[in-house]
Amino acid sequence: MADIPTDLKYSKDHEWVRPSGNGKVRIGITDHAQRQLGDIVYVEQPKSGDSFESSEPFGSVESVKAVSEIYMPVGGTIAAVNEDLNSDPEYLNTDPYGEGWIVQVTMSDPKHLDDLLTAAEYADYIREEAAD
Repeated sequence: MADIPTDLKYSKDHEWVRPSGNGKVRIGITDHAQRQLGDIVYVEQPKSGDSFESSEPFGSVESVKAVSEIYMPVGGTIAAVNEDLNSDPEYLNTDPYGEGWIVQVTMSDPKHLDDLLTAAEYADYIREEAAD
């Protein structure tokens, strides 16, 4: 089973969200997602200041297997991007919940967090997805 930290929120598109105070969150892809993708070789990221609606694609991850879009789990404006991923995209494989964060977002509405899954709900979701 994939690693699913209990202090994060999750989307059905396999992104995680970590509140970091002042209406900001860090976003990355889940351990489950990186396992499905395999070795990640490139991450396309937005620019600071770009704004996105919830569920809108904001970048992509390229692995040796495929290219996959990354979807914004909450609406808001990009406050920071993880520049380390430009030279070390493998952080998404080796540390998806730490050094592998992708963007920091200033949320347009903190209530968007209420629409996301808890760790237990996400675990159930990936079990159901695997059974289909």
